[in-house]
Amino acid sequence: MGSLSYCLLLALALLNPHAAAARKCNLQGLWRNELGSNMTLSALDAAGTFSGSYHTAVAATNKQILESPLQGAQQHPGAKGQPTFGFTVQWQFADSTTAFVGQCFVDRRGKETLETTWLLREEVPSRRDAWKATRVGTSIFTRIK
Repeated sequence: MGSLSYCLLLALALLNPHAAAARKCNLQGLWRNELGSNMTLSALDAAGTFSGSYHTAVAATNKQILESPLQGAQQHPGAKGQPTFGFTVQWQFADSTTAFVGQCFVDRRGKETLETTWLLREEVPSRRDAWKATRVGTSIFTRIK
């Protein structure tokens, strides 16, 4: 009977909906989105800022795609388990910049995902062309390692 009670307590602990919230999401590491783009994020510094690199799998250019640097910040590092963050990518092969904002989520099994929304702004020759210079989208990244 003792082992049955132990198993029941263990099952209740694993099914606790607050258990996922207790797991903290760590932005550092290698991530891949649904289009196959890879992103590497460094550890946060004391201020919550980080750097890294982004290698996109898709682009609206005929130029060779190059790995591009990124800079970002996490809101209140260490405060909660599923933080919000933002970063910009300075594309090395195009006259554009992308800003990402998102939140890191941890599911019951401990799987981390980054759900993001992005704005890409490309350079255009004049203000008359500004209407077509910005794209918006979403990306979901999963941890590779």
